[in-house]
Amino acid sequence: MTKQAILEEALTLEPEERHDLVQQLLRSLDEPMDPDIEKAWRVEVERRFAAVDRGEEKLIPLEEVLKKYRSNKPAELPKT
Repeated sequence: MTKQAILEEALTLEPEERHDLVQQLLRSLDEPMDPDIEKAWRVEVERRFAAVDRGEEKLIPLEEVLKKYRSNKPAELPKT
């Protein structure tokens, strides 16, 4: 069965059934990834936390990030 055929069939479902189907599909994306990828992400997160703890990285407050995002201004690149 093709993706298009599955979509067409799914669109014939009642809204509540479609909602349930979408929820199940989204949950399926939360399944663990490749163990090597998971380990690499864990190592990277720990590295970033340690850099923040040592004062090597600057955290940006959420309000500032959202303000820049909402103003639709491109991020400033570091001067070279």
